[in-house]
Amino acid sequence: PVINCPHCGEVLVPEKDLPVMLPENVSFEQGSVSPLAQCEEFVHCKCPKCGADATRETDTMDTFICSSWYYLRYTDPHNDKEPFAKDKVNYWAPVDQYIGGIEHAILHLLYSRFFTKVLHDAGLVDFDEPFTNLLTQGMVLKDGSKMSKSKGNVVSPEEIIAKYGADTARLFILFAAPVDRDLEWSDKGVEGSYRFLNRVWRILGHFEDAIKAGKPDYDVTKLTKDEKELRRILHVTIRKVTEDVRDRFMFNTAISSIMELVNAFYGFQDKTINDSLVREVAKNLLLLLAPFAPHITEELWSQLFAEGSVHQQHWPKYDEQALQQDEIEIVLQVNGKVRGVVEIAADCARDEALAAGKAEPNVARYLEGKNLVKEIYVPGKILNFVVK
Repeated sequence: PVINCPHCGEVLVPEKDLPVMLPENVSFEQGSVSPLAQCEEFVHCKCPKCGADATRETDTMDTFICSSWYYLRYTDPHNDKEPFAKDKVNYWAPVDQYIGGIEHAILHLLYSRFFTKVLHDAGLVDFDEPFTNLLTQGMVLKDGSKMSKSKGNVVSPEEIIAKYGADTARLFILFAAPVDRDLEWSDKGVEGSYRFLNRVWRILGHFEDAIKAGKPDYDVTKLTKDEKELRRILHVTIRKVTEDVRDRFMFNTAISSIMELVNAFYGFQDKTINDSLVREVAKNLLLLLAPFAPHITEELWSQLFAEGSVHQQHWPKYDEQALQQDEIEIVLQVNGKVRGVVEIAADCARDEALAAGKAEPNVARYLEGKNLVKEIYVPGKILNFVVK
């Protein structure tokens, strides 16, 4: 704070007199001067240097001043002696990951960089960039425009939550578009997210007895071929969601992979299936879905597992061995045109793959009487026979 003295000029308020308490009897009516300037008892004071009559500076700084360094204060929030201790700010900062709206991507971030560089030049911090990584999320649009009361295109969160629940609104926003792109609000999309959450509820309810009967540790080698494929899909999903969230912030594709897992789970709705596998799928499904739909997963977790909160569990880890396929399908082509598919062992040698491809009836028909010029084999993907 500054005091204006007619004799000493601009005088800083001594540290012993800080903080300067603002008055409460201030009128905030619109006028040509600031509200503080109209409060005589606050404005008039004594010069701390010479004791003469003086006035307080009433022109306040913009809120951008505060928002330009607040992240540094977070490193030492209880310090009542200084903005932050140098050892603490250098330990915690710079910020590892900053996530902010597109409207903050210019002025706020520009000012933050400016402040940090000034503080660095002054020797108050050891770094000159405030944020190591930046993620700017897109805006939610309605009918192609930014939601605005003046345009009358605002969607009421209360109405959406009352009709579909908070999880539906959250899931739709995260699923409808990549986080860094604008999102077009869609009532049909909201309904789709609602239906998906209901599918999760129904399939876990269907398997409730199996989930509770299943064991956390079991012999996966005794699973059937179809059961092993479901377990493979589960662990592919764990890996995909983990990498999408941790490394790429691709929440929409993470949710999409969870939906694929639920579809695969539904494939066993009317089949005999190992109880322990059901338990493994259900437990990991809830753990993966929890960040996106926290309320329904907490409720289902409490009903099915009763092991504290779903949000306090360890994040699931995928089993590398479970990711491996015993058998795979490869596409068969003749002169670049698809003529069929064949199922072969995942570790099938080239000669065995070629033999299996040639034995496929539809392929054999196109090879008969032809001169085989070339065999192109891309392991695990495609086999192309070039003939004349």
